[in-house]
Amino acid sequence: MAETNRTATLNIDGKSYDLPIFSPTVGPDVIDIRKLYSDADVFTYDPGFTSTAACESAITFIDGDKGQLLYRGYPIEQLAEKSHFLEVCYLLLNGSLPTAAQMDNFEGRVTRHTMVHEQMHYFFRGFRRDSHPMATMVGVVGAMSAFYHDSLDINDPWQREVAAIRMIAKLPTIAAMAYKYSIGQPFVYPQNDLDYASNFLRMCFAVPAEDYKVSPVLAKAMDRIMMLHADHEQNASTSTVRLAGSSGANPFACVAAGIACLWGPAHGGANQACLEMLREIGTVERIPEYIARAKDKNDPFRLMGFGHRVYKNFDPRAKVMKESADEVLDLLGIHDNETLRVAKELERIALEDDYFVSKKLYPNVDFYSGIILEAMGFPTAMFTPIFALSRTVGWISQWKEMIGDPALKIGRPRQLYIGEAARDYTPVESR
Repeated sequence: MAETNRTATLNIDGKSYDLPIFSPTVGPDVIDIRKLYSDADVFTYDPGFTSTAACESAITFIDGDKGQLLYRGYPIEQLAEKSHFLEVCYLLLNGSLPTAAQMDNFEGRVTRHTMVHEQMHYFFRGFRRDSHPMATMVGVVGAMSAFYHDSLDINDPWQREVAAIRMIAKLPTIAAMAYKYSIGQPFVYPQNDLDYASNFLRMCFAVPAEDYKVSPVLAKAMDRIMMLHADHEQNASTSTVRLAGSSGANPFACVAAGIACLWGPAHGGANQACLEMLREIGTVERIPEYIARAKDKNDPFRLMGFGHRVYKNFDPRAKVMKESADEVLDLLGIHDNETLRVAKELERIALEDDYFVSKKLYPNVDFYSGIILEAMGFPTAMFTPIFALSRTVGWISQWKEMIGDPALKIGRPRQLYIGEAARDYTPVESR
C-alpha cells in the first residue's frame, strides 16, 4: 500500500473531514475517499471514473501529457526496438525481465499449450458461418472454463499460473479458428517450431493444400502490434476484467467479459472504424470536405484514428506502428493504393494543420494498425480479435495482481439517483 503523510480537508455543511493523500511512484497524487460515505454520508460523482483510481497497480503507467507508456517501468519504445512479445508477456506477468533460462522455460510452456481441446472444434460449429469473429471468441473463451477444470481455483497460485499460460497460448489459436470458420476454410493447427507471431499468421493464412512461409517482416510487424496492445492501464476492458474478477469469477469468464467490452467501436473497434472512415472518404480530393466536417461542431462526423482520451501528446505507440507500416507496405509493394494515399494525406494534415495541432489530434495507434492489418490480408472483422489476443496478457496480469491485493473488494460503484421518490402502488383499475 502506498504511504501517506498528508491530508486534504473537505468541508460539508460546516463539518470538516480529513482525507489521506497518497503519492504514487509517478503520476498525480490520489485522495483517499474510502471512508467518505461512512463518515460524511456522501458519495462522489465521477461519470466514466475518469478522475477515480479504483485500484493500486504496478504494471503499466501512462503519462498522457508527455506521450509516455511504461510497462513495469520500461518505455514502450525500448521494448519495441529490443524485445519481443513473449518477453513482454513475461515482464507484465512477473514484474521483471526474464533471464535466458526463464525465457526459454516460459516460451516452452506457452508453445506446449497452443492447441485447444479437440472437442472445442465442435463448439465452433454452433455458430453461424457469418458470425463476427468477436462474437465467436466471446463464446469460446467463456466456454474454456468448461474444458479446463484444473485451472479454475482462483485461490491456488499454481492454478492461476496455469490459467494465465493457457490463455496467452490459446487465444491466437482461438482467434485464428474464428477467422477460418468465418471464411469456410479448415482449421490450421499450431506449429511448435514457429515463434508466437509467425504461428498466428500461419494459422490464419495457411491451407492444407500448400506450404505457407511466414515473412519475417510481417511476423515482426505482427509481434509489434501485439506488444503495443499488450496493456494500457485501467482502460474499459481491463476495468471490466477487474470488476468481473472482484466477484471471484474464474479467469476464463473474466477474460471473456474483457473481450465483450473490447468489442465496442469506441475501444477495440477503433482501428476498424478508422479504416472504414478512410474508405468512406475514398479519394484524396474529398479530404477537404471531411476536414471541414471534422471542424464543424454541429456535424456528427469525427475523424477516427486521431487523438486519444489519455494521450494529450503524440501516442508513443503510433511512432513505432508507423515504422512497421512503412516496412510492411514496402515489402508488399503497396504504394499506389487510394486508401493509403488518403491515409498519408490525412496524416500530413494532422501534423501541420493548426486546428489539429492546437487540439493535439495526432495520429494514434489505431490509425496505423488498421493500415498494416489490411495490407497483411486481414479483413476488418479480424482487427478487434487481434487486439483481444494481444491484450489478453494485460488482462491476466491485472487480474493476477488484483487477486493478490489484500485490499480487494467486490466492485460496487454508487449512483446519483434521479428517479421517483417512494410512492404508493395504485391498483390497475384505479390508474
